[in-house]
Amino acid sequence: MFTGRTDTPCCLCGSGQTDRRIEVPPRAVTLMENSGPIAWQDIVTPVTLQFCADDWELVRDLALEMDHHPLSRCNVAYASFDLREDFEAMLNETKEAVDHSEMEHRLLERSRDVLADADDPMTETRDLVEASVINAVLAELESVPSAAE
Repeated sequence: MFTGRTDTPCCLCGSGQTDRRIEVPPRAVTLMENSGPIAWQDIVTPVTLQFCADDWELVRDLALEMDHHPLSRCNVAYASFDLREDFEAMLNETKEAVDHSEMEHRLLERSRDVLADADDPMTETRDLVEASVINAVLAELESVPSAAE
C-alpha cells in the first residue's frame, strides 16, 4: 500500500502540469466545490492545493492584492489530504481525533510570521500567498459557525 503523497492536478482547472502548491487548514475544504460528502473533522493533515502556472497568477493576485482566496472555485477532488480512516485501516487501530484548533493556530501563527516578514528579501511570494490565503480562509470560517459546534 502506498502511503506517500501523490501529485494532484491544479485544483482550479484540473491541469496535470502544476507549478505551485499551498497548504490550508482542514476546515477550509468546506469552502471548496464538491466538499459536501467530506467530513473535514476526519482530515488529519493540512490540505494541499496545487495550481498550474496560469492559475497561480490569479491566486497570487487574489491573495496579495485583494486579501481573498480562490477556494470557492477549487475542486476538493483535486486536493491532497489524509483521512483518519486511512490511517486506521493501515495500522489496524483506532486513531485519536485530531485537535484541529491546534493545527489552525499553528498555521495561523506561521502565516502571521510570514506576513510580518513580507519586506524581507528572503520571503518568497509563494509563502506570502499561502499566508494570505490562510488568513482569509480562517477569517471567513470564523464568521460562519463550524459544523462541529
